[in-house]
Amino acid sequence: MALGLEVAKGKALKELQPFRYGQLNDKVLVTNEVGEFALLTSAEFAAFVDGVLPTDSDKYAELAKKHFFRNEETTNALARSYARKNAFLFHGPYLHIMIVTLRCNEVCVYCHASRRDMAETSFDMTPEIAASVVDTIFASPSESITIEFQGGEPLANWETVRFVIDYAVEKNRTAGKRLEFSLVTNMALMDDDKLAHLMANNVQLCTSVDGPKAIHDANRRLFNRSSYDEAVQWLRKADQCYIEKGLDPDLYHVEALLTVTRDTLAHPRGVIDEYVRLGRKAIFLRPLNPFGFAKKTFDKVGYTSAEFLDFYLESLDYMIDLNRQGVEILERTAAILLTKMLTPFDPNYLDLRSPCGAGIGQIAYNYDGSVFTCDEGRMLHQMGDDAFQIGSIPENSYKELIESPTVKALAVASCLDNIPHCSECVYKPYCGVCPVYNYAEQGGVFGQMPTNERCKIYGSILEALFRRIAEGDEEVLDIFSKWTIVRDRSVFFTHD
Repeated sequence: MALGLEVAKGKALKELQPFRYGQLNDKVLVTNEVGEFALLTSAEFAAFVDGVLPTDSDKYAELAKKHFFRNEETTNALARSYARKNAFLFHGPYLHIMIVTLRCNEVCVYCHASRRDMAETSFDMTPEIAASVVDTIFASPSESITIEFQGGEPLANWETVRFVIDYAVEKNRTAGKRLEFSLVTNMALMDDDKLAHLMANNVQLCTSVDGPKAIHDANRRLFNRSSYDEAVQWLRKADQCYIEKGLDPDLYHVEALLTVTRDTLAHPRGVIDEYVRLGRKAIFLRPLNPFGFAKKTFDKVGYTSAEFLDFYLESLDYMIDLNRQGVEILERTAAILLTKMLTPFDPNYLDLRSPCGAGIGQIAYNYDGSVFTCDEGRMLHQMGDDAFQIGSIPENSYKELIESPTVKALAVASCLDNIPHCSECVYKPYCGVCPVYNYAEQGGVFGQMPTNERCKIYGSILEALFRRIAEGDEEVLDIFSKWTIVRDRSVFFTHD
């Protein structure tokens, strides 16, 4: 796809704001720098770029409203919108991932974390390192801070998790940040005392649900027990705690995460039906990352981008059908992209922005105090490659970490304007690249987009969403609009 300005001539060139274009069935999709878009017939597109589109036509009025024509008013409006959508560039990292242990009680066929056995306590983060990490986190200029506990299984090092919560809450009494906690757990080490403490401290819980029990237990093996039963048991108990606190269960509940393996591909409806049965309102259809154990087992559990897309698109259509029937369920990747497409706001999803969040939106802190641009970079470290390490705690200050040449390099490598193919792509306003993925799969942080599997996946999903919008089905458009609605949950989860 090429820049639309390359085909505009003469007077038309001076009258048009920068835009990109691409063919979409029998229509031409045009997008501008802030994600506003229009669908034109071939004749309308030709008239648009030649500067002869009738000024009294409905299409001219639509394009003018969406700031495709150049004048002082639209230029100023675009500048304001661009600043709003890219405000994340000025805040500093808000997501801080603490890997409090590499120990895990489950064996997952796609493990990205290079787990350690439960007896190997030398792979736990100590309270001393944890305190230094929290001190570093609070040096970030971001007004919002999310501390996310990961592992391994973070509940295997419960004492450090509890210490961090207490220490960060106390520290925030003077810092005055918008502080949130999340815990990514398989739930199998949960007990009533832990759950009570997590609820008392407003910790958002996330657990894995890989679909129906047979698929989940095949993916995530727990000695002598069903990992599915453990996850669902505590998911329901936690949901009940929210209800007992008088909170809306549609808004306050355990978030469930799905990892798609080869076994999942044959069961798109079964996986979604399982989420609906468990009362989840959203499902995140995520392809495998080529890191950790998943890299070694990819021949058994992996698949091509085409196979994933077949699964994804069938799942998307099924969820649309369910919503037509009054069943509320959304797909998170689609919801993120639709928010960029249909609203003036950017959800600041770190993997789909330009530049990406590595080092400037998130930082990952390993159990031993080593620090990485992101959790994907930390995963590569566990595979023996330190390319994305930016320092260590307590040796390095926040300033030293953030000014690392690696952070700067990833910002440059993930700025879409610097990347051939991306810079001219009609989907640029909605997309983003992952330099760590590019490095792992293509040998360099600058990805080769024509052969990049991640690019194929997101480009195809965007195309599918635009095709459904172009069909003009009012019921589908209403469903998509509802998927962009974000309800504030700060009443419970935020420590001010």
